[in-house]
Amino acid sequence: MDLIIPENLRARHWEGFRHVMATGTSRYGHGDLLSVPGLNKNGQRISVEFTIVMLRDGDQITGTVAVMRDVTKRFEEVRELKRKLAAASEARR
Repeated sequence: MDLIIPENLRARHWEGFRHVMATGTSRYGHGDLLSVPGLNKNGQRISVEFTIVMLRDGDQITGTVAVMRDVTKRFEEVRELKRKLAAASEARR
């Protein structure tokens, strides 16, 4: 995971991971779509969306599975549309 998690977010990630594995509880992992910054193989920041599922043996969490998608292009397009909308709204005033 340290390959794709930006350095400034790694400690928070691993703290949360250890908490989930120790307690068996998480506010994530119920099919929610999560959005986070990530790193590509060249170390450049990208926008990532993912879903995560807890693997269980009874009440015990034994691991996690995540499906991740690079949504950088869509994120940048939405940001640009929001910028244009704000500029158009400001121009009307």
